[in-house]
Amino acid sequence: MKRKLLSDTFGWGFILWLVGYILGIILFSVVPTSLLGWIIMPLGIVITMFVLFKKIKNESFKYYVLLSFAWTAIAIVCDYFFLVKVFKPADGYYKLDVYIYYLLTFILPIFVGWQKTRFKKA
Repeated sequence: MKRKLLSDTFGWGFILWLVGYILGIILFSVVPTSLLGWIIMPLGIVITMFVLFKKIKNESFKYYVLLSFAWTAIAIVCDYFFLVKVFKPADGYYKLDVYIYYLLTFILPIFVGWQKTRFKKA
């Protein structure tokens, strides 16, 4: 159980962050930086929902709440160290798209956990 929890929290949390990071690097040369987050976000939502519904197997709502906190922390810490510190964006990094991304990173696991567990208690 603990191994699965570590895999789901830190493994999937980092992989999901890394997918967005790599997409950002790929798109950086062809998309204005002000639009990067808005283009990556829909793809990130689809990928995250796939992971939550197909790869995360747990019947506890608390498990999804834990994922929510862990994934959000991973996103914030990795963004800071691998984007803000490394690339030092001239116009700053933290804009509306980034705050929405953090909010979705927090809300999606809770929403999916609620969906997956709400009928199991009956």
